[in-house]
Amino acid sequence: MNEKTLVTWHEQSVNRPRGCVVWFTGLSGSGKSTVANCVDSLLYESKHRSFVLDGDNIRHGLNASREILEPSHGLEFAKRFGLGFGPQDREENIRRIGCVADIFCSAGMITLTAFVSPYRSDRDRVRAMVTANGSDSDFIEVFVDAPLEICEQRDPKGLYAKARAGELKGFTGIDAPYEPPSNPEIHLDGSAPAEQLAEQVIKYLESKDKLRK
Repeated sequence: MNEKTLVTWHEQSVNRPRGCVVWFTGLSGSGKSTVANCVDSLLYESKHRSFVLDGDNIRHGLNASREILEPSHGLEFAKRFGLGFGPQDREENIRRIGCVADIFCSAGMITLTAFVSPYRSDRDRVRAMVTANGSDSDFIEVFVDAPLEICEQRDPKGLYAKARAGELKGFTGIDAPYEPPSNPEIHLDGSAPAEQLAEQVIKYLESKDKLRK
């Protein structure tokens, strides 16, 4: 008997109203996390259940690197399960967080994710998973569209400077691709104030009846 036959899906005994997944994507420095947290604050103030899954925060735990895992789990474990920033690692990073976001959505949460998520196919797979378990309106892709030159000017983590200096390889927008959404539900001007952009997201959620209490 192989492992596949030992895994059985168990239906939940409680049928909860689903939340939604608001997936912020864009270049590093575009303002994804800032806008997502502004939206989260507005939702909290209006007593809606929401949570931000942030790309950097997730890579401290669930999607930790080999360097983080090795001291407590050993080298072989770290090699197998630690994630870097190569194409396959990025794919697995988004697959894992997509599964978590879908679980949060099924629990009724407005789930806000802030990930570069550079590959269109990875985002589309998450969309397919979330909508298959609910409805087409459960996944809301938000493109925080800031030109590369603005992101480089901001460079809050100093990553662009390192990439330009050749100290950081495979950095999205410099020597690794970013595939913008072809038809996002929300297209934000990343050069505008975060508070203004957050209001746009809230208005969209209201228009789609996603702010039920």
